[in-house]
Amino acid sequence: MDIRLRHLSLGLAAGLAAVPLVATPPASAASGLVVERSGPARSVSFTAARDGEAVIGFTVAAPGVSWARKGAEAALLAVSVDGRHVTDLLVPSADPTPRTLGLGGVRHGRHKVTFRWAKGSADAAKRVVLSKPKVRQPKDDQLVLRHAPVVVGRTLDTAGKPGGDPYQNAYTDAPLIAWHETLPAATPGHKVLEYSVIWSNEDGGTDTPALMARWGRTTDIEWVYRVEVDAAGNRVPGTAVYQAPEHQTLKFTGRYEDDHPVMQTCTMNNNMCDTVTSDARLRFLLDTRATRPADRAREYLMDQNPWTYRITAQEMDREGKIEKPSSPDTQAVGDLRTYLYLEFTKTTGAASGTGSAPGVSLGVRLKSDPSRLYRSDHSVPSWSISRDGSPATTVELPAGTTLADVASVEAVRQPTGAGDNGASATVTSIRRGFFLDQNYLPQQNSGISWMGSVTVSPSTPSSVIWHS
Repeated sequence: MDIRLRHLSLGLAAGLAAVPLVATPPASAASGLVVERSGPARSVSFTAARDGEAVIGFTVAAPGVSWARKGAEAALLAVSVDGRHVTDLLVPSADPTPRTLGLGGVRHGRHKVTFRWAKGSADAAKRVVLSKPKVRQPKDDQLVLRHAPVVVGRTLDTAGKPGGDPYQNAYTDAPLIAWHETLPAATPGHKVLEYSVIWSNEDGGTDTPALMARWGRTTDIEWVYRVEVDAAGNRVPGTAVYQAPEHQTLKFTGRYEDDHPVMQTCTMNNNMCDTVTSDARLRFLLDTRATRPADRAREYLMDQNPWTYRITAQEMDREGKIEKPSSPDTQAVGDLRTYLYLEFTKTTGAASGTGSAPGVSLGVRLKSDPSRLYRSDHSVPSWSISRDGSPATTVELPAGTTLADVASVEAVRQPTGAGDNGASATVTSIRRGFFLDQNYLPQQNSGISWMGSVTVSPSTPSSVIWHS
């Protein structure tokens, strides 16, 4: 299936009375709203059939906006429910993009969602077009929505803006999408909810070439909040934790809005603080209903929202993080359209000695030069993937390479540090493999997949796992 068509397959359950949504006359076409920089706010009315959490979905575009251009990065709208500011909407593209946002809890009855032009919008942004806005109260996802975090925007010092910029997420490291995972709890009837966010990039943290090799993307993906709930869905006291600076797991002692913890992105690699600076401006209540299959990489969520690939690529280019011209002969990150994006499944066997555990890198041979192996780790041992499961990675190839040019994909065993503990590694699948098209979106109707079992060991350090 074309992964571009799957990114809204969230199974939205109807939970509101069927009523006309547009309360304030739109500025243009039917079934849509246009919010202009110098114009009035626009509203959507809805009737909640019950008390509970609500979300709003729409397709949104901002003509003249491009995340790739300085001064044109995004338009911002402040979103309120009955006059209460609940979230901001960042619109980083002129291309219509399906989006959903959380609205928080609402009471049974009539309500109004208002979109208002927000400070922090790029100079080039003049208007935002929201098509077919629709509010829902998904019945089966109430628990997940109820505990979803409010992520307040980063306000750290940035280049050219010493002292902090309360709107910096409007042009760098923007929170794009969120999701949840439901984990088991020790107490019968309880469960643990964990929430994660994908940012467009990270200005600090993992070196970008290593990020591409070990994680297969230039976005930043982090869990932000975890809490145990009882059978009634209430927080179990003392169980709420968050991912703090330096990736520490700390008790959450901040404030709540109903059951929504309010936290702030407070490091250059998008870790969180449970106190919010007084000058904070942006806030994001993202729709957290999405999840991933247990056997898939976290990057699966990007595959379901392919526009995230375009945004991260544009940010890398605008911030001067792309090597020009691109070359697979260097370790520097090249044009993201020159990479083969892969997800595979692996397990590591028992060690037979001491030393570092082996990682697995993927290598690609091209039909035009089958003697050369292009490796995901660029032959840097620490960039090989030691974690088991279904990791994602990328292999940089010469510009213009297509799937038709790929002769084979190989698994390569590579100890990640000093010594070698002798363990083998077994690869059992390639879950997906694609290039980005000219618009930085995963290519349609093309891909690499494979199921089987190939083991690499000290005596057999590489083996073909797919060939054309």
